Amino acid sequence: MDKQFFVYIMTNRNNTVLYTGVTNDLHRRVFEHKNKLLDGFTKKYNVNKLVFYEMYDDIRYAISREKQIKSGTRARKIELIEEMNSGWTDLYAAI
Repeated sequence: MDKQFFVYIMTNRNNTVLYTGVTNDLHRRVFEHKNKLLDGFTKKYNVNKLVFYEMYDDIRYAISREKQIKSGTRARKIELIEEMNSGWTDLYAAI
């Protein structure tokens, strides 16, 4: 089985905070964020809703894409989210 990597965006209940990350296990990583198992930004700002993700076969592409999204504007991040998930629903159950 080939390794897969994910770039993802999470937000808080009111969709006011956006967090972009990269992982090789999206289900585990979102679980960690939701249950505040990791100290840092997502715990501090109650970021617990998965609203966007992309999958890659190569970690280099995933990291490059994460950097591209992080360096983009908030408006561009919102566009990405709304292209995939116009209702900003939590995608965790679907992964």
